[in-house]
Amino acid sequence: MIPTDFDLWLRNPHRPPLVMGVLNVTPDSFSDGGRYADPAAAVAHAKSMFDAGADLLDVGGESTRPGSARTAVDEQISRVLPVIQILRRDLGDRCLLSIDTTRAPVARAALDAGASIINDISAARDDDQMLPLAAQRACPIILMHMQGTPATMQKNPTYRNVVDDVAAHLRQRLAAAQAAGVPEHRILLDPGIGFGKAVNHNLELLRRLGEFAALGRPLVLGTSRKGFLARITGETDPRDRLFSTAASVAWCVANQAAIVRVHDVGPMAMVVRVIRAIQAGLDA
Repeated sequence: MIPTDFDLWLRNPHRPPLVMGVLNVTPDSFSDGGRYADPAAAVAHAKSMFDAGADLLDVGGESTRPGSARTAVDEQISRVLPVIQILRRDLGDRCLLSIDTTRAPVARAALDAGASIINDISAARDDDQMLPLAAQRACPIILMHMQGTPATMQKNPTYRNVVDDVAAHLRQRLAAAQAAGVPEHRILLDPGIGFGKAVNHNLELLRRLGEFAALGRPLVLGTSRKGFLARITGETDPRDRLFSTAASVAWCVANQAAIVRVHDVGPMAMVVRVIRAIQAGLDA
């Protein structure tokens, strides 16, 4: 079930930007692998992100870092379900969760446990049951562009024109979702920063975000701690990329991003509030 406030947000053409906290319940994610694999640690971190200003959390049980291998459906479910169940029990309506998976059985189990949104980095290409599931359960779905798979995506990514190619892909997946019965207002799009893109591809996508906003759906952007930032600033440890992440988040929000997906929720929530105040005034 979609919380009323989020459904109203989806339908609002002047929707304020939201902060999505990243909750990797995995032993091998690129940024914080293993820190929150234990359900108790994951729940404590989730609560701290909500306290720090997260509007929603993205819970994932499979690492999608470059070079990563697939995680079995049952393993994903065993990782994410206890966390979702405890958060829903403890936080109730305060707890807006998305499930980060490309597998319909994982998404179904997460929705049954209390998640409200599907975040699919394959844009529902990996599992042909994902779009029918989203339609049947009347839940929002985030469709992302990725060239290749996590295992191969950073091996010489090539485009004719990265903005045109990514926009065409998102347009096609948007149409596929609608054809499967997902209402347009429940579809969000993500150009997939860092997923099958070289540094200059990422920069070009960010530079021309307005062309993706023209697709007419809310844009989700995930630049947090990504490797392309290190190529610019030199920070080898992802956890040291706070300021470079803040710069990219500010750019995204100023250029019509609807949701920014971040690890460092407190500082990035402040970035979003300041950009919003510059755009719309203090009381917006």
